[in-house]
Amino acid sequence: MSSTASIDKILSDAVDNGDVPNVVAIAADGDGIVYEGAAGPRAAGSSEPASADTHFRIMSMTKMVTTAAALRLADEGKIELDAPVERYRPEFADVKVLTGFDGDTPQLRAPASQATIRQLMTHTSGLSYWFWNSDIVKWEAATGTPNVLSGQNVVFTAPMIADPGTTVEYGTNTDWLGRVVEAVSGTTLDKYFAEHITGPLGMTETSFAPTAAQRANLAPIHVRGEDGGWLATDINIPEVPEYWAGGHGLYSTPRDYLKFQRMLLGGGTLDGTKVLEKSTVDAAFTNQIGDLKFPERISTADPASSHDFAAGPGYRWGLGLLLNGEQATGMRAAGSGTWAGLCNSFFWVDRETGVTGAIYSQSLPFVPPPFMKLYEDFERALYATL
Repeated sequence: MSSTASIDKILSDAVDNGDVPNVVAIAADGDGIVYEGAAGPRAAGSSEPASADTHFRIMSMTKMVTTAAALRLADEGKIELDAPVERYRPEFADVKVLTGFDGDTPQLRAPASQATIRQLMTHTSGLSYWFWNSDIVKWEAATGTPNVLSGQNVVFTAPMIADPGTTVEYGTNTDWLGRVVEAVSGTTLDKYFAEHITGPLGMTETSFAPTAAQRANLAPIHVRGEDGGWLATDINIPEVPEYWAGGHGLYSTPRDYLKFQRMLLGGGTLDGTKVLEKSTVDAAFTNQIGDLKFPERISTADPASSHDFAAGPGYRWGLGLLLNGEQATGMRAAGSGTWAGLCNSFFWVDRETGVTGAIYSQSLPFVPPPFMKLYEDFERALYATL
């Protein structure tokens, strides 16, 4: 069996075993695509196969695009990373720290320091998400505030759960960062992306608002049915949200998003198109949180949205990227950057080895153990071909 055939089998076995409803995997080096494969239907029960041109909700893989937008503005001297967020978005000064509850009444206080743009990029501002923080679940219930996937502006009233700079807490930081980009650039996030990132990179299939044809090509979100099999659902994020969500709002295809990955792999430039300064990309792949650590294990606060997430030891945040401190045998080099999307898509960029890869499915909840094993199996098999 050829090396690429072994990857093909890993993907097809995962679908045949019922581990995932569908899967697309793709990888590239500095010259272009080195692997592309898929298994399973675009939607469970259909005959149309998933492919590298299938559209996916990439969810939090949006975050690095938003971070790149803010970093580009920093390259131009328009954003200072250590400036307080409220310099660019004065309403951020209204965000308080949640200290607990008196019955069902949230107890809030002013933060001990002003959160910075860098802290938004490194998830150290104190902002959190409902699916990994039970206090935010309780706050949303007590205040009648929907979670961030609602697409409503009211989500920006959510409190911090810790003082800025004191802990790593994954949350709504990049939605606020998107609002900073809009304030500084004087345009909406979708237009800024199109003019300065996705447009120049030729990412014609990536947007906040897919066309009718792109929506027809969109993989539905799958969940387990009562019999344990996969069901295609109509679960969706709002088609017309009140704001463009810098934290989770993009739709893309594996082949299209790979262009963005290759730009990072190339130090900010792809095929002669420069998006970021190389020194800025270098910083994105460098620990930006000092002695703070990304949690080795995070317990779910909403099992319908996410399983527990066990990243393991030694992870730090760069600028928008989670960096591994050690190299596992046969996998990405230490210092590689990665992140994921809630509907089970993942990407990584390994600048030392010179390869970037991604794997996509479309299901909830996030990080089920069989998918995480598939992700690891794909990565090991890919590196065995290099």
